[in-house]
Amino acid sequence: MRAAVLAALTAGACLDVDAAPPTKASISERRVTVLNNYRSPKNRQRPARKMTRYIILHTTEGPARGALDKLSANGECHYVVNTDGKVYAIIDRKRVAYHAGLSMWDGQTGLDSVSVGIEVVGFHNKKPTEAQYSSLRLLIGELQGAYNVPDERVLTHSMIAYGNPNRWQKKRHRGRKRCAMVLAAPEARAKLGLYKKPLYDPDVKAGRLVDADPELSKILYQKGPVFMSPAKGDPYVIGSGRTAWDIARDLYRSRDTVYVFPDGSRKNGAEIKNWKSMPAGTRVELGGTTENLMEGLLTIGVDGTASELGGDEVAASSTFYFPPGGGKYHIGSSLTLSKIDELPQGTKMLVGYKVGGPVSARNPVFNICSVKWNRPDTFYLDKNGKITSGDAIDEKNISAGTMVFYR
Repeated sequence: MRAAVLAALTAGACLDVDAAPPTKASISERRVTVLNNYRSPKNRQRPARKMTRYIILHTTEGPARGALDKLSANGECHYVVNTDGKVYAIIDRKRVAYHAGLSMWDGQTGLDSVSVGIEVVGFHNKKPTEAQYSSLRLLIGELQGAYNVPDERVLTHSMIAYGNPNRWQKKRHRGRKRCAMVLAAPEARAKLGLYKKPLYDPDVKAGRLVDADPELSKILYQKGPVFMSPAKGDPYVIGSGRTAWDIARDLYRSRDTVYVFPDGSRKNGAEIKNWKSMPAGTRVELGGTTENLMEGLLTIGVDGTASELGGDEVAASSTFYFPPGGGKYHIGSSLTLSKIDELPQGTKMLVGYKVGGPVSARNPVFNICSVKWNRPDTFYLDKNGKITSGDAIDEKNISAGTMVFYR
């Protein structure tokens, strides 16, 4: 085994788990039973994927019923595996499901367009049930056979999710989610019929992202059992060295995340304006079924200052500003830092975006951003200054001259 590990490290590719793998054919011959009770109403709206390179594993971070309702309503995965082992189809596996969010692996971004997403009912730090392991093994084997996906490209959401700069992290970073972390452990992967895994994060190694959660990295890429060092004090209470972001990650601003202050008063993440004044001793209650929260428009003066929201990308060509009252938008790279500081309260901003357009008869929206045209984190700016998200846009009524902002 030692020689195999050394060879894998030298090659820099993946690690063979210490077990004798069955053939993929023997797994995929036994097909998993899939139920259609929660088939998404958005299924027919979703385009077919041109290719499938990855299988992404998620955990719902909440109970089955609420998760199934939300995932079905929004079309946020292809399959859900319940604690009793039952498998539910949400979006047809050949179509695009919005499960990966802001994602990157080995330099490739937007993994929704090249992956199948499986939600496992449960939590990132708790092992699945034996019934879930059994169904997942069959489902993953079947998908690997259908799409020729090798073991090392079956990844967890925590491996591929990344975050844009924010008030706590000044650079694009890994560590935005711990989703499905437990399924990265070699013993868990072996129970899923997976005998190879990545040895390291290729995007952190290449300098495309910084590592904002070294403990998570150790868990994802270690060779032994998953182990988390015990937190000092209550892990859900803000205190010395533990911020709202450390506890809630990108859900810190969510309406489903509730902050209970030392005096007993309560506010949800969307109600908090001054994050600098969060008192020590504040307890964070994470709401379930919010695992796939989309990042998008931010508001200066409500969500924070431009520098807090944009970090090192506050003046980048991929950051856009939309002053209140409509009118011309600004590209971050066209403004000085002093001009950005002078932007009025209520200015909207997007971080980590591209812009295309204007939309015209010869340049329809699909030509501009392809399958991303109706994503909830794609935005349209019409000539009157109105901003509309992709999931609220009517493709037939997009006016000429509209600009499109997409990831």
